[in-house]
Order: sequence, then C-alpha cells, then structure tokens
Amino acid sequence: MKHQWRLLLLRTYRSSHRPFISHYSRFQVISNSTRSFSSFLHGISGLRDLQQSQYLLALRPPLSSSSISRSFSTEEKPSIESVVIDVFSRLSGKDEISKELDSIDIVISHDLALKALRSLESRPDVAGRFFHWVLEASPRKLSSKSYNTMLRILGLNGLVDEFWSLVDDMKKKGHGVSANVRDKVGEKFQRDGLKGDLNRLKELFASGSMDNSMDKVCNRVCKIVMKDQWNADLEKQLRDLKLEFNSELVKMIVEKLDVEPRRALLFFRWVDESCSFKHDEKTYNAMARVLGKEKFLDRFQNLIEEIRSAGYEMEMETYVRVSARFCQTKLIKEAVELFEFAMAGSNTPTAHCCSLLLKKIVSGKKLDMDLFSRTVKAYTGNGNVMTDAMLQSILKSLRSVDRFEQSNEVLKAMKEGGYIPNSDLQSVIASGLSRKGKKDEANELVEFMEATGNHLDDKAMASLVEGHCDAKDLEEASKCFKKMIGKEGVSYAGYAFEKLVVAYCNSFQARDAYKLFTELVKQNQLKPWHSTYKIMVRNLLMKKVARDGGFEEALSLLPLMRNQGFPPFVDPFIDYLSSSGTGAEAFTFLKAVTSKKFASNLMVLRVFEAMLKCARHSEAQDLLALCPSYIRRNADVLHLFSSMEPDQCSLEKPLTAPAQIEA
Repeated sequence: MKHQWRLLLLRTYRSSHRPFISHYSRFQVISNSTRSFSSFLHGISGLRDLQQSQYLLALRPPLSSSSISRSFSTEEKPSIESVVIDVFSRLSGKDEISKELDSIDIVISHDLALKALRSLESRPDVAGRFFHWVLEASPRKLSSKSYNTMLRILGLNGLVDEFWSLVDDMKKKGHGVSANVRDKVGEKFQRDGLKGDLNRLKELFASGSMDNSMDKVCNRVCKIVMKDQWNADLEKQLRDLKLEFNSELVKMIVEKLDVEPRRALLFFRWVDESCSFKHDEKTYNAMARVLGKEKFLDRFQNLIEEIRSAGYEMEMETYVRVSARFCQTKLIKEAVELFEFAMAGSNTPTAHCCSLLLKKIVSGKKLDMDLFSRTVKAYTGNGNVMTDAMLQSILKSLRSVDRFEQSNEVLKAMKEGGYIPNSDLQSVIASGLSRKGKKDEANELVEFMEATGNHLDDKAMASLVEGHCDAKDLEEASKCFKKMIGKEGVSYAGYAFEKLVVAYCNSFQARDAYKLFTELVKQNQLKPWHSTYKIMVRNLLMKKVARDGGFEEALSLLPLMRNQGFPPFVDPFIDYLSSSGTGAEAFTFLKAVTSKKFASNLMVLRVFEAMLKCARHSEAQDLLALCPSYIRRNADVLHLFSSMEPDQCSLEKPLTAPAQIEA
C-alpha cells in the first residue's frame, strides 16, 4: 500500500487521458507545412475538466478503506509539480489556469517549470499547454534547459514537424540543442526510419549550436565587460565577437550585469551607438530595472525620460521591482514619482500597488499628505476608484505607527478622489478617535461627513459614543448621544444609549444615569431596550445608592417599562427588600409593580417569603399591617407566617422564584 495516493492520482490521469488518443494521432498526420511552434501549442485542446470532488479523491484515499487511510496518514503531501500538472490537465483557458494557480498560491519558477516538463515526457498535449502558458506569462522562467526538455518531449513522441518548429524558435532566441536531445531523439528518428531528419539533427549539432546559445554568448560578453576598465581595447574585444545583437540578447546581458549598474549602462550605450542596434521597450525596461537604485537615481530618472520620449511604456515588472526597492530604502517621494509615471502609461499599476504605496506613505517617518494626495490623484485620474479595502489597510497602517488621529486627513484626500467610506469604516474611525480621547478630531469627523452630505449613520454615531465612554469622558459621550438623536432620531439609539448607561454605572454614577435616562425618555420619547432598564434598576438598588434615593428612582422605572410593553424586572427589588428594605418600602413596591391597586397574591407571597427567610420577621409584620384586609386574611399568607416563626427563620436565600412575574 506504499505511495497509495500516487497510484490514485496516476489512475485519474490515465482515465482522463484516454479520450484524447485519436486527437493526439491527428497531429502526426498534419502535412509538412510551415507553422510556428506556438500555433501547434494553441491547437492542442485541453483535457476534460474534472470535478473538484474528483480532484480531492485523487489526492487522498476513500474514507471507507482503513488500510489506505493508514498509508495516506503517514505519506508526504503531493509534490508541487504534481499539483501543477493536475491543474494543466484539467484546465485549458489561460485565465482559468492563472486563477487556479493564484488560488492555491503557486508561482511558477524556473526549477518548477523544468520539473513539471520532465514529468510530462509521455504527455505532449499537457506539456505543450504548460510550456505555452509559461512562455506567455513568464518567458524568463524558460531557460535553455526548459526548451530542450520540451524539444525532447516532441521528438520522442513522434511530433517531428513541431520538433523542427521549436528548433527554429530556439535559434531565434539563441538557444542551442543539447547533446542529450541529439542522442535520445536521434535514436527515435533512427527507429522510425526518418533518415533525413536524423541527418538534419546531426548537422545541426555539428554546426556548433551549443556554443552559440544565447546563454553562452551572454556569458562571453559579460566576462569581457566585467574584467577590465571600459576603454577602446574592451570595445574592440566586443566587436571581435562579431555578434548580431537582438533585443533578447541585449536584455539578458543587461540583466546579468545588474551587480554592476555602471558597466551595464556603458554596455547599453555602446551597443546602441556602435552596433546598429536600436533599443526597444524590452531593453529600456531591463536597463531601468538595473538602474532603479538609490545610488543611481539621476541616471534612472534620465532613462525614464528617454523611455517616455521614445514612446515606450514602463513594464509592470519594472514598476513593481523598482517601486519595492524605493520603498524599502525609504525613497517614498521617488516611489510616488515612479507611480505617477506608470499611471500615465497603458501598463498601469494595480489597485494592490496603489494600496501598498499609500500604506508606505502613512507609515513613514512623517506623514506627507502631499505625497498621499498625489498618489490618490494619479490613481483616480486614470478612471480608477478608491475602495473600502484600501482605506481599511491604510487605517491599519496608521494604527500600527500610533498615528490614527490623522485619519481625517486621509479621508479628506481620498474624498478628493471621489471616495466616501462605508458605514463599517465610519464606525472604525469614529471609535478609534474617541477611544484615544481625540475629541476635536472626533467632532471634525462628524463635520466632515456632514459636509459631504453623508451624515455619520446611527452605527457610526453609536461607536463614537461608545468610544467616549471607554475613554471615561461621560460628558462628551452624553453630548454626542444628544447630537445623535437630534439628527437621526431615537429609532436606532438603543445600542448607544445602553453603552452610555453602562458607562455611567461603571463610574458609580447610577443616579446621574437615571437623570439622563428619565430626561431622554420623557422629553425625547426615547425607548430604551429592556436590557437597559434592567441595568438601570440593578444599579439603583445597590445598597448605598438605594438608601440615598435610588430605591424610589428604581420604582419610578416600573411604569415606564410597563408602558413600553416590558414585564417588570422584580428580582433586584426582592433581593433589596429581603436584605435591607423596610416594610413601608415593600408596601410601596407592591403598589408600584402593578397598574392595579395592589400586586397579585403570588407577588405578595413571594415578598413575604423572601423577607421571612432572611430573618426579617419584624419588617414582614410591618408590611402585613399595611396590606389590604383581604391580604391579611388570606389563608396562604397566614399559613406562611405560622410556618415560619422567628425561631425557624435562617439566613438562607429566598426560594428560587420566576425571574419576572406579571403583576
């Protein structure tokens, strides 16, 4: 059972490959017409898409097989080239392949490309699709070895026309045919009786194709350029090579000289002036990538102007590499200038590039809002729009450098680009500013949103109130809340009001909270949540507060709750009466808890029982004396008193009763 997952994966590949045998045979009978290797690759159709579930089953054994499961649990995960091969076996479209690779975080490197091709020697259709995709997406990842591997695949699978088409393409790029390909494919040609092709292959190799490969030529040129000072003798050595420079070769040489930018630039100028070679977009961008460093800023900027004057564009690879280098070395101004230049062309930086640059600006040693505004203007001036995701990442960077109070400046700059934050981000900013005690900045946020015609919504205002509460600034929190209900009304004020009440109570200001509570309920028709009433009652009935008038204030909340349709919250009252309340207070409670003249018999019994169980027999007798006559004569009440004589009373808690009882 060893390597069970590999067997399953192989079976999947074989079963998916069978329907394409006839299609593969069709390529063997195509006439010897002139066609490029790229057209052959485009002609290869993709394998039938496998369902995602099939793919997963191919990578792990069925759950019903215990032996396979045990084997799989101890095996390594599929190799990355196996996963890549599976993607190119299932998919054929360039975009869907790219999307799939991105989703599983796979980047095709030179080594990965070579490994994948070597694993596809018996599957020329998938190999061709893979080779063509890499050729378009990342041509630099295909070396001479990669080309020779693809060449061997074509030759060994009998695709003779395609083999010679690729040889022609390799010649144009300066790649030579390796001895391994000569030997392996030569044996295949001999077995198939292709004497003409065999002789052609021998002649090709005898002509010294390996010695004239682009890699070899590049190495020879770089060796000359690097070994001596640039002078007439060095230029003579280069001319004596009698090379015919092309764009690919010049680009390769310049990139190889990256470690010595000055020498790379000298070669770049020399090849243009003395070899009848006119630089194109590829070679200019290669030189720009080499010069895009702190020590060579002047030369880099001059070259950028040359690119613009020549009508060429900056490649995305150039922008990404140089911009990252500038940001790493704190050259933020130069990074912004580079961004502006790139945005003026057709190969414009992505939203991700813009977001990265803005994050670097706000997290720098000093927040330069001019650079920030320039970046926003360059991005939006090209028809792009700022997004919530951008602001979210910017706010995260501001917080990381303890600069959140400058959020308003960022918002204003983004507003110039037509951006207004959504409700969630408004809440984040409002909460962040108020929590840090930035009252002026918080008020500025409110004014800014009003000026845009987009008032802070109820959620954002609630976050503002909550933030002031967390900062222990109850006065400012109250002001914000009153401003909130003045603009938005009281319909959605419940959450913010509860936060305000909790903040007051946590600061031991329950009676001040009560004043604010009743003021807003009576004057502004505010309808607090039931939970808010409970918080208020519970805090007013704490011993010290209740003795100072909290009991009467808590009682006054009962009719307000009843009018709003909430059941009365009686548990804190009974706890208070059983521990420290008087008979008169208990009588007042029994009258206030109902809209009728007096509380129900059940509620009365509950109060008596709680007081008697806490050995408050005298207070219970006082309450009984104040009760209506039908209560004093009630059989259940009399039985309760007779069964709980003073010597039977203990300090136990009252029996558990329903949390809320309708009066």
